[in-house]
Amino acid sequence: MTIQFMPYVMLDGNANEAIEFYEKSLDAKVMFKQTFGEGPESIPEDAKDRVAHSVLKVGEAEMFVADTVPGQDNQPGNRLSICITTTEIEKSKKIYESLKQGGQVNMPLQEVYFSPAYGMVTDKFGVTFQIFTAKQH
Repeated sequence: MTIQFMPYVMLDGNANEAIEFYEKSLDAKVMFKQTFGEGPESIPEDAKDRVAHSVLKVGEAEMFVADTVPGQDNQPGNRLSICITTTEIEKSKKIYESLKQGGQVNMPLQEVYFSPAYGMVTDKFGVTFQIFTAKQH
């Protein structure tokens, strides 16, 4: 079982611009990019071109960049989180339950179209974590 930690940058409609900036300034390579409009869920028309998720390779590391849904809170203090990726639902549950102790649940750990167990929590120190379980193939 592997656990990965990746920085996750959340922006408010300018993720495409940020991705281009990181391509030039960090020599980042776009490994994956999907807009909200390309996903299976119904989304407002003004959000269809926003980036739902992207993976950038920077040297030997990866970082994620995405946009929020219009109207979702986005301010300097919550633009950067850490995405913890596991391959086991039980491990994700354990991490989620541990991190939420004394903290705040931003999104309950649940099945979503891109993960069998995904959730967000801000721990008691104010650090926001996204817990992502990769689908098994």
